[in-house]
Amino acid sequence: QVQVVESGGGLVQPGGSLRLSCAASGSIFITYDMGWYRQAPGKQRELVATITRGGETTYANIVKGRGTISRDNAKNTVDLDMNSLKPEDTAVYYCYVVAGVNLRRNDYWGQGTQVTVSS
Repeated sequence: QVQVVESGGGLVQPGGSLRLSCAASGSIFITYDMGWYRQAPGKQRELVATITRGGETTYANIVKGRGTISRDNAKNTVDLDMNSLKPEDTAVYYCYVVAGVNLRRNDYWGQGTQVTVSS
């Protein structure tokens, strides 16, 4: 019923930048919070950044000052711009969307997009 698809991952050199994009589609009446988590090999999934429908943002310390999250409510999309990338940013990045579907509020996750920071 709801699809969440990420794009924009890949191989990036240390110090480089990238944009991750996420689009939610399907039987969505409204989207609430949207955001990004990441999971590195052997580690737990951790918060990267979130954004409310009204545009309030929260950043984890791991990306504070290096990342910018933005969204388009009309398109149900959320982007994450990251710069000054470090090898420790290597992870699978997951988009999540809190959406109203069939009068219920549920969390939906994408399949993830790999980001590798390496020279």
